[in-house]
Amino acid sequence: MFRQLGPTEILIILGIVVLLFGGKKLPELARGSGRALRIFKSEVKGLDDDDATSTTELESAETAEKKPEQS
Repeated sequence: MFRQLGPTEILIILGIVVLLFGGKKLPELARGSGRALRIFKSEVKGLDDDDATSTTELESAETAEKKPEQS
């Protein structure tokens, strides 16, 4: 259905982008995209850290509940 993009298609797309935004706007667009990706990456990592913390807290709570029963 879809085929992979070859070098010719990529050059055409880049040419259209340069025509639409101009050479002066491209560095700003690249910086903005980089910032957005960095923020997204840190948020995803934060979610992973929150999940790991929640799992650790849940396991420690379960262990604490089991200790009185074993005594």
